[in-house]
Amino acid sequence: MTEESITLDERRGMMAQRATEIRRRLFHVEVDRAALKERRGELEKFLLTAPGTSWGEAAEKARYLITLLAGTRAGRNPLRQKLIDAVLNDFRRLSDGP
Repeated sequence: MTEESITLDERRGMMAQRATEIRRRLFHVEVDRAALKERRGELEKFLLTAPGTSWGEAAEKARYLITLLAGTRAGRNPLRQKLIDAVLNDFRRLSDGP
């Protein structure tokens, strides 16, 4: 037995190394996607149970929903994109925020 560790990836061909790297990256993407889904669920529960106490808070909830819409097929329509941008700009302007 030897004291030195062997890196198996170095002993594989380029195609096998590439396939391994793709599998690793896909695994990390799936882990991140699951974590995002869980955090999004927690946020939505919070937004649902916590009533807004000001117009600014109501606008933040609306901003979240509009952002979700923007990511859908219907929201990617160029005219709707302009409308979404206009509404989000209105929210920023009227809330005196960044």
